[in-house]
Amino acid sequence: MNPSHPIPQEAFDWYDEYAHGVIDRRTFTNRLATITTATLTMGTLLGALMPDYAAAGQVSFNDPDIRARYENFESPQGHGEGRGYLVVPTKLEGRGPTVLVVHENRGLNPYIKDVARRLAKAGFVAFAPDGLHPVGGYPGNDDEGRAMQSRMDRAKLEQDFIAAARFLKQHPSGSGRLGAVGFCFGGYIVNMLAAVIPGELDAGVPFYGTPAAKELRGNIRGPLMIQLAGLDRRVNASWPEYEEDLEAAGADYVMHLYPEANHGFHNDSTGRYDKEKAELAWQRTVEFFNKHLG
Repeated sequence: MNPSHPIPQEAFDWYDEYAHGVIDRRTFTNRLATITTATLTMGTLLGALMPDYAAAGQVSFNDPDIRARYENFESPQGHGEGRGYLVVPTKLEGRGPTVLVVHENRGLNPYIKDVARRLAKAGFVAFAPDGLHPVGGYPGNDDEGRAMQSRMDRAKLEQDFIAAARFLKQHPSGSGRLGAVGFCFGGYIVNMLAAVIPGELDAGVPFYGTPAAKELRGNIRGPLMIQLAGLDRRVNASWPEYEEDLEAAGADYVMHLYPEANHGFHNDSTGRYDKEKAELAWQRTVEFFNKHLG
């Protein structure tokens, strides 16, 4: 059992398998039923594992230090058009450094929008695309969003994020310096961007994301700050080979491993959230962007 939670570790592991399509919901709940007790009920388990966006959020959409709106962008190699959540610091004079914020495998949910607002609060022009825009946008429910994203053309979806990165790099509010941060699927997208547009991405921070295809990794130059959760066996299994490939490519990278943290530890809407480690990872992320984006 993870000492920071009253929930057995296997429950978090099963949720990770469910969230990434390894098992279906029935299998997930059947497994949870095997560890329920009089005090640790199914409701308690699901309440800890599933997101509660109403109880989370760190920067309000009407915070006076930021301005938020939606903007569309062209994606000719993807689904034709994309749409995202743009957040700009109110006190921005001229142009500011830009950061692409990439969601998990379920669309632009409230947590990711809040991350974009946190970046704007820290002085960056942040843009969080909704990968589900071509199929109607984030539906307001993570389970449905996950199912929608799983049915999309993966190659076109990746092209949408490449187009979003280029849109942001050229945005009139931006300085031309481009960073990217992503979580889970979004972490993979950041790794992919570092491999396919290395000359355009000025700094990347993938949180618990798998690497780009092996044949692309030789293109990576960085800088990258790779954030991994100590208990995330699925993603961490890919790290030794990825590290070898980054070394072979001469890439500029640093990796931080957060012991006893679960996959998704930065997401403050679920029981996987680890406040101390999330705040440290976020402090490192902002400092990294300040250093490399100006």
